[in-house]
Amino acid sequence: MFYVSIYLVALGNGGYQPNVATFGADQFDEGHPEESHSKVSFFSYFYLALNLGSLFSNTVLVYFEDKGMWSLGFWASTVSAFLALVLFLVGTPRYRHVAPQGNPLSRFCQVVVAAARKWRVPLPSDVDELHEVDGENGTRKLLHTDGFRVLDKAAIVAPRNAAKGDTWQLCTVTQVEEVKCILRLLPIWLCTILYSVVFTQMASLFVEQGAAMKTEVLGFHIPAASMSSFDILSVAAFIFIYRRLLDPLVAALRKKPAVRGLTELQRMGVGLIIAVAAMVAAGTVEHFRLEAAGEDSGSSLSIFWQVPQYTLIGASEVFMYVGQLEFFNRQAPDGLKSFGSALCMTSISLGNYVSSLLVSVVMRISTANRMPGWIPGNLNRGHLDRFYFLLAALTAADFVVYLLCAKWYKYVEFEERVVKSEGNQVPVDGLAV
Repeated sequence: MFYVSIYLVALGNGGYQPNVATFGADQFDEGHPEESHSKVSFFSYFYLALNLGSLFSNTVLVYFEDKGMWSLGFWASTVSAFLALVLFLVGTPRYRHVAPQGNPLSRFCQVVVAAARKWRVPLPSDVDELHEVDGENGTRKLLHTDGFRVLDKAAIVAPRNAAKGDTWQLCTVTQVEEVKCILRLLPIWLCTILYSVVFTQMASLFVEQGAAMKTEVLGFHIPAASMSSFDILSVAAFIFIYRRLLDPLVAALRKKPAVRGLTELQRMGVGLIIAVAAMVAAGTVEHFRLEAAGEDSGSSLSIFWQVPQYTLIGASEVFMYVGQLEFFNRQAPDGLKSFGSALCMTSISLGNYVSSLLVSVVMRISTANRMPGWIPGNLNRGHLDRFYFLLAALTAADFVVYLLCAKWYKYVEFEERVVKSEGNQVPVDGLAV
């Protein structure tokens, strides 16, 4: 029954997490200047809400678990989930609903199959000869780009598919560009996985490290898992600092009031740099913890020395995860917004797997010749600091690769949004992001 409940939680999160950010972003009209500006702020406050919600689990629930009151903790979680469902349903009459535009996986496969069927057909010299249709109500067409030209073959009008009815033989330029968008996003997405490895340490090795430190402060026992509250407070503080101070400052320095501060790619790069600093801080704290610990006794170093590493992780989240949510939502085509949000969640999931794999590899290598290894059961006999420094080095290397991918990346460009009014098609906005 316990394992069934775990899989039910995973199933529920699979339907909720990839869609909630997209659904929230759909409530803002990019054609309206004021709503478009509010949409930019939405992702920051959305991530803040996620962290404020987890503050309850990192304080109250951790206290219940630390006291062995597991049933009470589970019931508290059940009640909070029920209240969230009620609040969500209350707003149903006011929600904006965007009609689905087909299965993104089938649209992707159609382009690949259509291009493969016409791999011998030469590309036309004029891109206007490629197949395209008028934009439907509320949708935006994607402008043609020169990358991945082989996929353009899917939009070639050959004699055998002149009827233009079979999408497995003939696709539109917009559909081809959707696939190109996904392919351009993948290198950026891959670079975010290693950041998620760093983020994962907060719920695993940071807790183990804290448990091996002095947890008694003024007669009170501080659960090691509750230290993640400093991460949440850091997220809240840095969201305010970025939105209210840093973003306007960067915009002012650029002397272009119409241009926002840092771009999403720049913010994600800053997040990687801060993640490197977080791992260096964690490694330094662990180094001094080992010096203050006996082989089989606890360390005299206070657990509050972990505050800097938790704070830096929280700051990096504001730049990386908020920027990542906004980036994938803005750069994903209109019919693939949920796919963009799913990429963010997949990055976190793969980060957990890669972290486990990395720990296994490090332990296999470091336990050679009957050595205790870097991360043994008793951390006082290991070298967790070396693992943190290894993560810092890997993240720094990942940052270099990320810079190359960001420089190569080409932002998506849309044509005007089309809205039908009294039989006429009216262009609402043009967008190149």
